[in-house]
Amino acid sequence: MHSDVTWPVTGPLDLDRTALVVIDMQTDFCGPGGWIDRLGQSIENTRKPISPIAELLEAARVAGMTIIHTREGHRPDLSDLNPVKRWRSRLHGVGIGDESNQGRALTRGDPGHDIIAELYPLPGEIVVDKPGKSSFHATEFDQILRARGIEALIVCGVTSDCCVQSTIRDGADLGYDCVLVVDGTAAVETANHQGMVDLLAAYGGRWGAVSSSEALIALIAGASKAGAAA
Repeated sequence: MHSDVTWPVTGPLDLDRTALVVIDMQTDFCGPGGWIDRLGQSIENTRKPISPIAELLEAARVAGMTIIHTREGHRPDLSDLNPVKRWRSRLHGVGIGDESNQGRALTRGDPGHDIIAELYPLPGEIVVDKPGKSSFHATEFDQILRARGIEALIVCGVTSDCCVQSTIRDGADLGYDCVLVVDGTAAVETANHQGMVDLLAAYGGRWGAVSSSEALIALIAGASKAGAAA
């Protein structure tokens, strides 16, 4: 573990009350020709979490856990894109809704908006489309979790300094016991990623725990084995 916070805080891991949340592993953020790539920025960092997330997904699927994927993006008519967000997105050089060979940037239904093939959701896994950074903002995410009795969240995806940390902070405020998968997340800029991980892990974990995918996979396997023996 990368933090001295015990996770979950309530005791042994309860797979029925825990969800794996995979945030925004979309072509626009980590695929060739996507939004980040079109901005002239490297997608090397945002692709680093693919392998750890794939291994986590496999463990969660075998254990029968709730798995939720999120996608940031806006309605085709951009009616849910506020002017401030659109204006700020264009400061990078390519604005949300602008055309490309992957369709319009961060626009629902266009190729760049979809999840990359390596981590594509299986039938029955939940996909939450969100118009903002946090998975909780203007979505049914919280309602889905509460309807399933979910109390703890294993959070991974991109980017660590934006949508991932926003989700963890909101989740903590709403009473969810969160753990960040440190090798299952990244930012475009290495310094921003490390700074956000350090911030989340400081003082015993401001908003939750920080752990490696290896440790969490072992925890899931242990909980699954204990459940089968019960």
